[in-house]
Amino acid sequence: MLAAEETQDKERPLREAVRDTLRTRIFEGHYAPGTRLVERDLAAEFSVSRLPIREALRMLRQEGLISDRASRGTEVSTLSPKDVEDLFDVRQSLEVLACRLAAVRATPQDLEYLEGLLEEAQRCLTKGAVMEAHRANSEFHDAITRIADNGFLKSALEPLQGRMHWLFRHVSDLPELIQEHRELYAAIAGGDPERAATQSASHIGKYREQFPEDFLRTEPALHRKNK
Repeated sequence: MLAAEETQDKERPLREAVRDTLRTRIFEGHYAPGTRLVERDLAAEFSVSRLPIREALRMLRQEGLISDRASRGTEVSTLSPKDVEDLFDVRQSLEVLACRLAAVRATPQDLEYLEGLLEEAQRCLTKGAVMEAHRANSEFHDAITRIADNGFLKSALEPLQGRMHWLFRHVSDLPELIQEHRELYAAIAGGDPERAATQSASHIGKYREQFPEDFLRTEPALHRKNK
């Protein structure tokens, strides 16, 4: 069932609250790749009609987090090694541009928000709240895209957001990740687009190389397919 604060937020469409809850469950391993998601069952679990469930599933489908199979219906997607490589290619191109633009366009309020996310990630890590630290780190990247203030860039990244967050969750060395985010923040705060772009490219390239090892270390056993 949705948390009380989610169901009582009159300003927020119910379909978005359902989507976010389902997305979090996918990111955190509650739904393994291949898990079937049945509208009727989810509606009963969330105590809502099937319409917001259907809309939430449509949005997750657009993000690539779920897919439809003729024989099984809707299920959580599995990313192949080729999918991961392709995703890193796109991320390297678009996020580097986002960081370059953010270094030019960030306002003092934007920088304060980014710094707050870094502090939140550190606080969560210190108290052992790993998933919450991952969420803060993911929001750090999302915030940079918003700060870049480029509609076409935002439109290109939005359909990939779910899969991008899936990648972020598999970074195993969170202290090092937070430090790299601090360095990226410093470049953006310093108004240096070239430094921000270089830092972003290095950051993404490093985790691209580490991804297979990080994935095996962080992915729950229930997510792994027998070869």
